[in-house]
Amino acid sequence: MKKRHEEILRIISEEEIMTQEELAARLRERGFDAAQATISRDIKTLSLVKMTAPDGKLIYRSLLKDDTEMPEKLIPVFRHAFVSCDHAGNLIVIKTLSGMANALASAVDSMPYQGILGSVAGDDAVLIVCKTENLAAEISAVLSRLAEKKN
Repeated sequence: MKKRHEEILRIISEEEIMTQEELAARLRERGFDAAQATISRDIKTLSLVKMTAPDGKLIYRSLLKDDTEMPEKLIPVFRHAFVSCDHAGNLIVIKTLSGMANALASAVDSMPYQGILGSVAGDDAVLIVCKTENLAAEISAVLSRLAEKKN
């Protein structure tokens, strides 16, 4: 399983994969045979998300890949502080426990997403300004999923 997961991450970093079927085909080409249900579980386990490519296609990308991973020590802080997340237009608002917005903002700021213009933390909320509405929707979904993920 670990080798298959590593191969999936390699494939999506090298190619624009839009469907589970494409991913399964690429895995078969590389000597891995996995059923659709397995691919679906792998996508969830690896925290893969559909992101908009520059040409507008929705492609799989990793939420937590080496160059964008939230530092391991900040994940518990993020999960503890997080209450909810929503977006409107190109803005994301993250609700936190009282007094925890700065800690959560620091955790989010450690994830170098291109397209985030900046963030502002209050006492119990963080405002994130994104370049586009699509990016705000994607990042909001990613952060919500990260908060739900079990340790």
